[in-house]
Amino acid sequence: MTDEQCMRHALMQAHAALAEGEVPIGAVVVCRGQIIARGHNLTERLHDVTAHAEMQAITAATEYLGGKYLKECTLYVTVEPCVMCAGALGWSQITRVVYGAADDKRGFRRFAPCALHPKCEVVSGVLEEECAALMRSFFQRKR
Repeated sequence: MTDEQCMRHALMQAHAALAEGEVPIGAVVVCRGQIIARGHNLTERLHDVTAHAEMQAITAATEYLGGKYLKECTLYVTVEPCVMCAGALGWSQITRVVYGAADDKRGFRRFAPCALHPKCEVVSGVLEEECAALMRSFFQRKR
């Protein structure tokens, strides 16, 4: 699967979040060409500020693999991870992080650019406009 194809799966998760009244961020974890975990924001439903899409996907992936490390895995997420999620991804030793839209206000690149594992590859801007448009639309409706 290509990065774009995998990001489309993350976008499906973001749309699921939107349908539940959550901030529309979705994530999938791919290992050896197979989606092994999916997640979307659940902060409203769970009343938990840590229930971000990435955290849900990390938990599901480690459960699937039976261990705490995500070596040989790629996380695809529609919006740049926050500092909390980047820290968790760093501890997981994930190999790659691919995100769609940048988050200039809360993204890890601004506040904690070294949070990920030193060998982690970061790819940004995959389906960026589609990911950003979903977020813009959500917040415009909220205001």
